[in-house]
Amino acid sequence: MPIKFPLQAWALALGTGLIAGSSLAAECPSTASGDLRIEHLTGQKAPGDHVLRVWLPPGYDDPKRRRANYPVLIMMDGQNLFDVCPSMNHDEWQVDETLGRLINDGRVEPLIVVGIDAPDDGPLRASELVPLPDWTSPFPFEAHGQNWPAFLAEEVLPKIAREYRVRPGRTSTAVGGASYGAIAALYALVTKPHVFGLGLIESPWTTVGNGEFVRMTRDLTIAPVRVDVGVGDQEAALYADRMRRRGLDPDAISRNLARDAHTIAQNLQTSGGGFSSVRFDETPEGRHNEASWRARFPSAIEFLFPEQGSAKKSVP
Repeated sequence: MPIKFPLQAWALALGTGLIAGSSLAAECPSTASGDLRIEHLTGQKAPGDHVLRVWLPPGYDDPKRRRANYPVLIMMDGQNLFDVCPSMNHDEWQVDETLGRLINDGRVEPLIVVGIDAPDDGPLRASELVPLPDWTSPFPFEAHGQNWPAFLAEEVLPKIAREYRVRPGRTSTAVGGASYGAIAALYALVTKPHVFGLGLIESPWTTVGNGEFVRMTRDLTIAPVRVDVGVGDQEAALYADRMRRRGLDPDAISRNLARDAHTIAQNLQTSGGGFSSVRFDETPEGRHNEASWRARFPSAIEFLFPEQGSAKKSVP
């Protein structure tokens, strides 16, 4: 079956988003839509105070649906998902508008989305999400991302399940993100397969560990149920000058990032022994920014949470 090939600073590729509650957010008219709630969590596995943005599907509070429960998608960089105001570059994924439309059109199963805000747009975020060193990072950081999957599984999910009507089980539990957030999501899929069965992986920055996540996703005994992997063919283009100063060829890095994303998709498909469904989407001229992730999100979410029928495979 054929494959579908459907910031502006260096750090923006790897660290995105202002701290929630900043003066910019206070002065900016919100673009959030639907039922978006703010929760707070003091982390133990990932120490610190975490802001959780919880988006609820249309009709969640309808008395006729009080017994309904919902699948859940946990995503990194919650500040960039729903509202331009807290995002670093005044852009967003438009997760709320997109899901509201697709759910109302009967194309996507109603679901809950939980976005976890980043603590900053640089080293703190990297330290929190990334389990291995990244030589291309524009700032030094200590990698503590090996604790992140446990934080998601043992602290975030239980809190959300206590306060909202979440459907249990790996087939109803997704994890997702972009850039370093995609690396964190992949790591959760690999290390907590009994918890997370669905994945939304956008522009994974596979220079982390110098390609280790390509190797890490090979020959999994327990593979995900469904994963959508998206990437552009110009992922490193916005950071060309800084890469050249480090002796790197940005065109080669872009090719390698796209190649690695494709290989990860193939690895996940193969590991499933034919039982995992993996969709791969490489976008011509796609870059490492919200505009590209926003453009691919509708097809990705329809694949991961179809209203009816099963997901189709897109990786041979």
